[in-house]
Amino acid sequence: MILKGRVWKFGDNINTDLIIPARYLNTTDPEELALHLMEDEDPDFVKKIKPGDIIVAGKNFGCGSSREHAPIALKASGIQAVIAESFARIFYRNAFNIGLSIFESSRISEGISEGDEIEIHADKGSIRDLSKKTEYSASPIPPFMQELISSGGLMEWVKKRL
Repeated sequence: MILKGRVWKFGDNINTDLIIPARYLNTTDPEELALHLMEDEDPDFVKKIKPGDIIVAGKNFGCGSSREHAPIALKASGIQAVIAESFARIFYRNAFNIGLSIFESSRISEGISEGDEIEIHADKGSIRDLSKKTEYSASPIPPFMQELISSGGLMEWVKKRL
């Protein structure tokens, strides 16, 4: 699986309340959640992003509450992947369960800039910054997890098997 897109950058400790503010948790509709993605960090964020964009962040992305709303909002907004130096464990699992590609790569946020065009090779665990001609390594996504993502998440994968 190869992903290519434009980067949006965030720092360390981006929590689930920042990804999708708690005041919008009265819905589970992915499209409604996507309208409020990162709203408290940047009120115009959803107007700027395009399908296929990628978020690059620092440490502990997705910390805070264990709700699935955060990765659902990211995926529904068209964000195709998140690369961070580290993820909160529950967010990490929730992301794969709903079919959002995520990658851990140490020091990634130091070299990649907002607006850079990058290419991710999920099976190799390589990330190329096409704008700066630099490379980074990430933990590769195992074939089974890639299958989950390609299926649209755990539930869709199970439905295809029944």
